[in-house]
Amino acid sequence: MLPPETIDALAAELADAHRRRSVVPRITARHPQATIEDSYAVQSAWCRTRLAEGHRLTGRKIGLTSKAMQSATGITEPDYGVILDDTVWENGAVVDFDAFSNVRLEVEIAFLLDTPLEGPHCTLFDVLDATRYVVPALEILNSHIELEGRTIVDTIADNAAYGGIVVGGSPTRPHAVDLRWISALLHRNENVEESGVAAAVLGHPARAVAWLANKLHQHGGRLGAGELVLAGSFTRPIWISRGDVVLCDYGPMGTISCRFR
Repeated sequence: MLPPETIDALAAELADAHRRRSVVPRITARHPQATIEDSYAVQSAWCRTRLAEGHRLTGRKIGLTSKAMQSATGITEPDYGVILDDTVWENGAVVDFDAFSNVRLEVEIAFLLDTPLEGPHCTLFDVLDATRYVVPALEILNSHIELEGRTIVDTIADNAAYGGIVVGGSPTRPHAVDLRWISALLHRNENVEESGVAAAVLGHPARAVAWLANKLHQHGGRLGAGELVLAGSFTRPIWISRGDVVLCDYGPMGTISCRFR
């Protein structure tokens, strides 16, 4: 493990980058001995700072759960980050482009939990039983660490590259639809840029939520009732520019849109 003072210094550096909308050098370039556990420790220290500022934990995001995303990033295992209350937008929102760095967008399914989930033996079926509803969501990626050459250690420390979430469409009970076959067409400025099906997320998006519950158990945590969990993207990310209008069509589950000003 990196020394506690190094963990705290890196968390403070990322917090400053968040405030300044800037990018810092890779952690792994400066601390090649850093481990995945170190990166989660940095993320936790950063999160504690944000909570101390008065923000509230709203949920969690899971990343790198599909082959498309792993191929796009060169990273081969899932990761997770936290969702805070000031990073959630409703359908049709106008989002400030300057609030992010290296802005990209992903297509996802979000799970709203009705009851807590806890490892170490959480299963797909436990997730379905604990879920109040699933809902379409777009994740805005936000990278404060330089992209070239980054590893999963860099990504996790940077809150798993999470920037924000836009939630919309039709909330649906998890047993009312085969979640594997939820599909989406992602439009940017009226052109289809990406498409995919939710089974690309570990074979079933609920399996990603189970993975997270079991991973959090290793870190002494659990998923709480009322938390919103992003299960991971089932398309490749698309780059976003100022002025872009995004619309994602989830078929029977409705549409979700936003604009970046």
